Amino acid sequence: MSLLKIIPVDSESLNDLHKISVTTFEETFAHQNTKENMEYYLKTNLNKKQIKKEFLNQFSKFYLAYNQQFIVGYLKLNFKNAQKEKVFKNKAYEIERFYILKSHQRKGFGKELFEKAVDVGKSKGYKKLWLGVWENNKTAINFYKKLKLSKFDKHTFLLGNDLQTDFLMEYNF
Repeated sequence: MSLLKIIPVDSESLNDLHKISVTTFEETFAHQNTKENMEYYLKTNLNKKQIKKEFLNQFSKFYLAYNQQFIVGYLKLNFKNAQKEKVFKNKAYEIERFYILKSHQRKGFGKELFEKAVDVGKSKGYKKLWLGVWENNKTAINFYKKLKLSKFDKHTFLLGNDLQTDFLMEYNF
């Protein structure tokens, strides 16, 4: 039985996308980063103008996850040239953002949202997805390992003025 209703973002739901993006990013990373770096990242990378620009990219797709009538998470998938790294050169697609509100974690929602990501890729003919996860986000790393993703590389991610390391993980289906 499905716990979530997962709906593609449309122009009418961009404000909801912005709000859940900021909330989940803060929940996930604020306790391990400086206030200044968080504020800078949110101001430059998760502002409404940037979210709209990403939404308008034909190779990126956003989805909002609802439990009953409440948004509990969201997903951003990148295909072709929208991918942050060219690690598989059109042989895979990227999950760039994958977030569930802390209050709704450990309820099966993450697994369901991940299955949606796989289904979207399958419908486009892909057999592999990949993502980057911060090396200090142990909760997410363990979650991805349970889903059978495996680490294959790493890259850097700039949060404000802090150069951080993301593990790159892949999933074949």
